[in-house]
Amino acid sequence: MRVFKFGGASVKNAEAVENVGRIITRFAANQKLVVVVSAMGKTTNALEQVLHDFRDGKSHVESLAVVEAFHNAILDELFPNNGVLARKEVAALFTALKSELQTEPGEYGYDYDRIVSYGEMLSTRIIHHWLKEYGGHRSVWHDTRNLVITNHHHRRATVNWEETKKRITAEVESMGVHMVQGFIGSDGEGNTTTLGREGSDYTAAVFAHCLDADDVTIWKDVPGILNGDPRVFDNTVQLESISYREAIELAYFGASVIHPKTIQPVQDKGIPLYVRSFMDLDLEPTVIEKGLSLSPEVACFIRKTNQALITVASPDLAFIVENHLSKIYEVFHRHGVTVNMMQNSAISTSFCVNQDLQILPKAIKELSNVFDVRFNKGVTLFTIRHHSPGVIDALQQGKKVLLEQITRETYQMAVG
Repeated sequence: MRVFKFGGASVKNAEAVENVGRIITRFAANQKLVVVVSAMGKTTNALEQVLHDFRDGKSHVESLAVVEAFHNAILDELFPNNGVLARKEVAALFTALKSELQTEPGEYGYDYDRIVSYGEMLSTRIIHHWLKEYGGHRSVWHDTRNLVITNHHHRRATVNWEETKKRITAEVESMGVHMVQGFIGSDGEGNTTTLGREGSDYTAAVFAHCLDADDVTIWKDVPGILNGDPRVFDNTVQLESISYREAIELAYFGASVIHPKTIQPVQDKGIPLYVRSFMDLDLEPTVIEKGLSLSPEVACFIRKTNQALITVASPDLAFIVENHLSKIYEVFHRHGVTVNMMQNSAISTSFCVNQDLQILPKAIKELSNVFDVRFNKGVTLFTIRHHSPGVIDALQQGKKVLLEQITRETYQMAVG
């Protein structure tokens, strides 16, 4: 039993889908293989635009037509003379999505999950039928919403492990390829939920945990996990191996290679997780498993953009103490605000958070009823794991530092 996860970049067009199909075919012989797939290319972003048009009362016809034309073009390339069933099922999904968009807007998270989740439904249907036509292996398509059962928290749902394991082990029995959607689940009452942006990695870990898989492979457009994004940082190197603990730290601070919640389910079962290139199968992957913290031992650099720096103070200049912090975090938790760094002073506390335009204004408004609140938009958060004075000095060059924090292993700075 193995679990493969393919992200949007790996299935961004027809040529990429064929490449994924060849990878699956190469590894699928004589074993069970669960294949977790994200939405194709930038489909999630495109469906978010459809959602915003729908909720803002604008016509969503044009933005939805872009999504439909993109998938139809891929179908035309993959199935030039056939693919009748694939086309029929994709058309049915768009018909269902259009019906969703005829309803009245509801709570944002509910609307987000029921509309944006169509990206994964579309991608898995297309790849499933390509495998059946050309892959030479038995492919079984599953609706993840019937398998991954969660609570009611839209956009950040928590997995009900007992029910999810019961359903997954009952469904994924036979040999061959089992095609499932990443990122999505349901609350068990027919309402679609999602596990958080980029949550397909977590879906792969959920299936691996429930099925006691031999390993999990996350296929990327990079050789493995690097010590920094090469588009942002110079002279990056590939990490050969990372411990579960270190991977959780890197993911928590925003390393984009893996979803923050991915590690714990595989760590619990001692399942190794590989990050591997779908562009060159001969390249050595990075392995995440129990063992040495980091090999080679180098500084790791992370950049998180689209941040906001919020400073909260009591109106009467009273000390910020535990009961104040409890109130602030309760507001953040209720609205789903993600805190990436925090720091206290005598009469204020500062938080670097994700600048989510849907939820952050609501949280700030509620905090302003009790506290004095100031915030900076358009902030970038840099993190260095395993820092040294030289690398900190180099990173600070030419930047306006708004807030910084240092521990034995981690350095962070918010810059404006």
